[in-house]
Amino acid sequence: MEHFNQLILSVNDILANRLLVTALLGCGIFYTFYTKGIQFRKLPAAFRRTFKDIFSKNNTGVSSFQALAVSIAAQVGTGNVAGVATAILAGGPGAIFWMWVAALLGMGTIFAEACLAQKYKHTEDGHFIGGPAYYLTDGVGKISPRLGKFLATFFAISIIFALGFIGNMVQSNSIATAMYKAFHIPLFVSGIAIALVGGLIFSGGIKRIAQFAQLIVPVMAIIYIVLAGIILIKFHQNIIPSISLIFKAAFTPQAALGGTLGYTIKQAISKGVARGLFSNEAGMGSTPHAHATAFVDHPVDQGYIAMVGVFIDTLVICSATALIILVTGAEQSQLQGALITQEAFQRAFGNLGSALLAIALTFFAFSTIIGWYYFGETNIKFLLGKKALKPYQGLVLLGIVLGTLQEIDTVWNLSDLFNSLMVIPNIIGILLLHKEVKALQQDKEGGNTKQANLKNKQRI
Repeated sequence: MEHFNQLILSVNDILANRLLVTALLGCGIFYTFYTKGIQFRKLPAAFRRTFKDIFSKNNTGVSSFQALAVSIAAQVGTGNVAGVATAILAGGPGAIFWMWVAALLGMGTIFAEACLAQKYKHTEDGHFIGGPAYYLTDGVGKISPRLGKFLATFFAISIIFALGFIGNMVQSNSIATAMYKAFHIPLFVSGIAIALVGGLIFSGGIKRIAQFAQLIVPVMAIIYIVLAGIILIKFHQNIIPSISLIFKAAFTPQAALGGTLGYTIKQAISKGVARGLFSNEAGMGSTPHAHATAFVDHPVDQGYIAMVGVFIDTLVICSATALIILVTGAEQSQLQGALITQEAFQRAFGNLGSALLAIALTFFAFSTIIGWYYFGETNIKFLLGKKALKPYQGLVLLGIVLGTLQEIDTVWNLSDLFNSLMVIPNIIGILLLHKEVKALQQDKEGGNTKQANLKNKQRI
């Protein structure tokens, strides 16, 4: 088993840490220039549309805000706590600057994904359904039917394993471990509780999942931001020096800044870019499943809203984690991963800090389970039809319980591998379909705001 784990780690190092970071970053740069900086020109409009849509409801599909909430539920996970700490530890404070750069570029990619998901969505039982498997089949399929079908099938299989099965085992393990350390709740009790609540939500389909996400995402984001705000107020004297350090360390080797650990500029860039790309899932093909479900006047409207998800995930929540680590000095504690963030909470709240972070982690990880389950469900339907949903639900719930009962380093590494595999067909697809994204953008910016809605109504 040890040799197998090392093999997976070696493949992941080449695939995820080198090739895919380059591919995702390159895709973000391409779409940033190709759309003339859509994320900079239209982000204010995206926020206006998001807040306008918070209380809207639709009989067909779900509202744009509900789709965004499902997307953020999946995007914001344990990586926002542990991943940011690891990036700082491995790349220094300067990694945060490059995390921001990667997130801004990723907004261009996720804009393209959401537009394509909207254009190629299907209708099923009065709701919209879509995602990469659909725009690969129907979009790339117009270029080459065999290539489109192959990429779609490859993607669907990869995401079912990466998120639906293996990924959710990792998330349930994170919840159970956090609750055991903070409250001494037995691991299997947490596993059963997660499975019971998750099963109730899964059984309601996209409508119930969207309603749950609409409630939980604002709550968990506000709680975490408020807690981070309290820490920043308590250590306010370190805010400006910490922000200054982020910018200085992004372009200066850490040794030249007098740090106890040596970080090169290359390390800051590589670790920060990787965290910025993988945290918000832009280009990975996961969030388009959520954005396809929304009923909007024009596909580009949901493209705008998808950019808000990246902003909230990385530029707000990941940044909050980074700042509380730096202002408290927790990065110098010789700890690893989430324990660094836990140290920051303890320095601010004492022993209560562990409990508060455990609650935050539970929110993040459970919301991710819900989002990832739905992404897997969509691809199960694509591959096998609705008849396979019950077995899929049962296997996911079983995996959630089993995931809490064991050390799962190998499972985590397998999840990373399948995450990497699902990116490949998605990136190929959104680059091949770049002219369609441009046509949608020009149609919207040319003032045509209702035609897509009429087409959607005809497809119901």
